[in-house]
Amino acid sequence: MTDKHEQSCFHCGLPVPENSCYHVEIEGEDRAMCCPGCEAVAKAIVEGGLSSFYRYRTDTSPTARAAVPEVLEQLNLYDKPELQRTFVSVDENNIREASLILEGIVCAACVWLNEKHISALPGVIEFRVNYSTHRARLRWDDSQIHLSDILQAITAIGYIAHPFDASKQEAVYKKERAVALKRLAIAGLGAIQVMMLAVALYAGDHSGMDAGLENFMRWVSFFIATPVVFYSAQTFFSSAWRDLRARQPGMDVPVALAIGLAYAASGWATISRSGEVYFDSVTMFTFFLLAGRFLEMGARHKAGQAAEELVKLLPAMATRVTEQGEETVTVGELQPGDRVRIRPGESIPADGVIVEGRSSINESLLTGESLPLAKGANDRVIGGTVNIESPLLVEVSKVGEDTVLASIQRLLDRAQLEKPAIARLADRVAGYFVGFLLLLATAVGLWWWQHEPDQAFWIVLSLLVVTCPCALSLATPAAMTAATGTLTRLGVLTTRGHALETLARVSHMIFDKTGTLTRGRLALSYTQCMDNRPQQHYLDLAAALETGSEHPVAQVFLQQASAENTFTAEEVRAIPGQGVTGLIDGQRYYLGNSDYIHSLISAPNLPADTMAPAYATEVLLADSDRVLARFYLADELRDDAVESIRAIQQAGIEVWLLSGDNVSAVEAIAQQLGIEHSRAGMKPEDKLAVINDLQQQGHIVAMVGDGVNDAPVLAAAQVSIAMGSGTQLAQASADMVLLSEQLPHLVEAIRMARQSVRVVKQNLGWAVLYNVVALPLAAAGYVAPWMAAIGMSASSLVVVLNALRLNKFIPLQAGIQGKSSRDHV
Repeated sequence: MTDKHEQSCFHCGLPVPENSCYHVEIEGEDRAMCCPGCEAVAKAIVEGGLSSFYRYRTDTSPTARAAVPEVLEQLNLYDKPELQRTFVSVDENNIREASLILEGIVCAACVWLNEKHISALPGVIEFRVNYSTHRARLRWDDSQIHLSDILQAITAIGYIAHPFDASKQEAVYKKERAVALKRLAIAGLGAIQVMMLAVALYAGDHSGMDAGLENFMRWVSFFIATPVVFYSAQTFFSSAWRDLRARQPGMDVPVALAIGLAYAASGWATISRSGEVYFDSVTMFTFFLLAGRFLEMGARHKAGQAAEELVKLLPAMATRVTEQGEETVTVGELQPGDRVRIRPGESIPADGVIVEGRSSINESLLTGESLPLAKGANDRVIGGTVNIESPLLVEVSKVGEDTVLASIQRLLDRAQLEKPAIARLADRVAGYFVGFLLLLATAVGLWWWQHEPDQAFWIVLSLLVVTCPCALSLATPAAMTAATGTLTRLGVLTTRGHALETLARVSHMIFDKTGTLTRGRLALSYTQCMDNRPQQHYLDLAAALETGSEHPVAQVFLQQASAENTFTAEEVRAIPGQGVTGLIDGQRYYLGNSDYIHSLISAPNLPADTMAPAYATEVLLADSDRVLARFYLADELRDDAVESIRAIQQAGIEVWLLSGDNVSAVEAIAQQLGIEHSRAGMKPEDKLAVINDLQQQGHIVAMVGDGVNDAPVLAAAQVSIAMGSGTQLAQASADMVLLSEQLPHLVEAIRMARQSVRVVKQNLGWAVLYNVVALPLAAAGYVAPWMAAIGMSASSLVVVLNALRLNKFIPLQAGIQGKSSRDHV
């Protein structure tokens, strides 16, 4: 018999799976359970004081699986690899990462509880919740814990989590709004009715009222207030209960205590026909609190809107081209190698390469670039961008979590979930403040009970409510969410939580040259012909020698070749790092650097051409006897670089230029840009030494770069910015990514950083000032309960609305406007 109970579920009798972790202590003994449903039901029976049920039952209970919410039954589906492929990314260490939606979040304390509870699970590497969007970023080791286990752990503390889906997020927002509106409406109607009765009761106390009529009106108030307390105020009680179960009193604990105590005391006074009733305070308090949270919810949804807009860029359906013809499929069905047809006006469903067609692509929502970009065969396109003019045939290269859009979303989530130092400090203060508030309320209540017992209750009630530290916890996340969202629309992706806070304090900004201040691609700057032949003749000869080469120098000549070029090179041979040679119409030609050409022919060194740029690369074209032409290739300076550097310097930031290029090139660029501090021939370790030296002098250093060799330097700077065209390693090491590739947007990021820090300080200052003023007033009896409700709601709303000003950030219109690229149409 004992063996049977050890191998069977104590509740329903079904076999207990191996390694089961479900159990409940029943009448002093630890009993095994087969599933979370039986565990939940058994716990409910024990906690209800009904454990004797198990002594008197004559058979095992029916299976409890029906008692488990349907969502729990579906959680195991999320462990299936084919389903995880659509929302889970896996890194090289087999660590998984996913974005989740959390339902049931009502305040910052809910965020804290979820983060603490889930982060403590073995195998969970990171779990961060964004209060503004209710989205969570989860990283875990699947060899230690499965996703379904994590989702069940979230459900166990009273919340519901599921993988992020843009349409589902919209449904969650609508549901949250509808429920909040219904609770608010019932609280409002109840408050109006109870207040009318309260006015009559107050007038009766003053001028006299029949005892029977007074008692009748109290009972009517009691019945009207009951649905307000048990339905409208339910969110405060459930949140407070979760906090208390976790032994971490949050912001809803004093609120729930105030509502519950006032309602209970008023109910007892009504039943016993003695004492005062506070039904008007209860209903008005609930109404004002819910009204404040409803407005805060709308502001919060708006603050996180930019992040959600990115997710909605991908279309739901795509036109896949197969051997049998075209078919309409969901985007989730696409695989790398599939070909899709994108008609004008349609969004590109995944990252890919254009196979056929030429059109303009609007990338504004991803990069902030206002003008469409011309794209043709072999050009890469990004999922979520919009085809403007002509049909395109695109071969899919990346889908799901591997796309550029998904990586941008992960970086944005990471930034919004990471808390700056000032936010972590505010959270700690708020956590301690709740405990301090409960102790203070007890002390104040005892003092008033000894001096004026009639005033003690409502004074404690007001004190509990008016000093709830919601505004303190909302001050920083509301501002940072709004700021990062606004910058994302400008094409500046913030990938670390501390980035804006640090960028606002930067004293030195260091730039790499190639690909940062310059476009990172060579262009023909100047040509010198040694005879009277036209320049195009020699360009066509050079292009013939470079046909088929992928070298950056070769691409310059291939782009300069005329459409009617008839030259064809034979016996072409490339000499790495020097040049190329080949036969054209029986004549041997050489194309390469000066050392290579002069090692082959006995022509004298040519004098420097005064028309050639000082920082250009010289390429010579020669036959077997003499040099025929000199080409000067230079990396183009970005159109907006001069104005942007000047604007950064005017902001009080010292600009440095560190480059691995030659001295003449670096000095020429520095002179053009007005940069006083420049160093050439710098290796990564040399750049790192310069940054370390500046940091040791107490400077706050920002680094802007794009190449793989910049990754360690980016990581060393206090705040780092990678160019959008830079390598993935550089972007992974950076705190911000300039997706738009426009340097004026970097200037706007500095302005936004400084403005966001000002807003955070304003919010924290307001929250602290409010509590400093409100606490003594409430303790002294000058704040009525309904006034406390308005004050607490208003304080939270003030910080959120102040943060929303960052959504209305207006970029500077003069001086540093980015000019259109030559690739624009």
